[in-house]
Amino acid sequence: MFSDWKRRRAAERVQPGDGSPLQRFRWWQPFTRSLLHLTLPAEDGRTQTWSVDVRHGGDDNGTVWARLYLDGRLEARSKLPARFPVPGGDIEVVHSGFGLKRCHYVAADGTERQLVPDAASAEGRRARLDRSHPVAGRLIGLVSLVVLVVGLVLGVPQIVEEVTQIPPVAERIGTFTSPVQLPAALNIGILVATLVASTERALRLRYNWLLDGGLFDGDG
Repeated sequence: MFSDWKRRRAAERVQPGDGSPLQRFRWWQPFTRSLLHLTLPAEDGRTQTWSVDVRHGGDDNGTVWARLYLDGRLEARSKLPARFPVPGGDIEVVHSGFGLKRCHYVAADGTERQLVPDAASAEGRRARLDRSHPVAGRLIGLVSLVVLVVGLVLGVPQIVEEVTQIPPVAERIGTFTSPVQLPAALNIGILVATLVASTERALRLRYNWLLDGGLFDGDG
């Protein structure tokens, strides 16, 4: 959940929408767009559908927006991280370098639940795999976790060694020799594998600051 300071900052970023329609999810957008939905009761007893649309590539200047739609019409938009007020609570949206790491409805009593991915999105297809083939889904998730742990154990010592070879760093704290020395081709392979694993976890909105690049996102 957001801290009080982050809530205030997020509230300041929210801009009103212009009522434009929500565009249908296209087949070529699975890794460039996230679309998730939430159904809530309205005050008059009707059912409302709130949708969060995030284009990961951003707009022309690279700014990534979260757009909030009410029954298919643009209600509001915000730069990320975003926090939108909706009936009974708020929708919180946070992204990482691999996709969304949070898109949850937080009720006034503090309970929260993740929004439901659009069936046509990559997140929706991954969720469908978990429902139709739960064993395979869990196995893929476990493999992703193992790949990231192995990548962390093998990669960090080598990175530390490279950093301590920089003269100002070496003069201040000395040098470090990594106990792990891998050929460049294998390091590239591990890097590619970790990128794929983090992307797979992002499709399930799973995130850990240490495993999924939070050090580089500024988390901690």
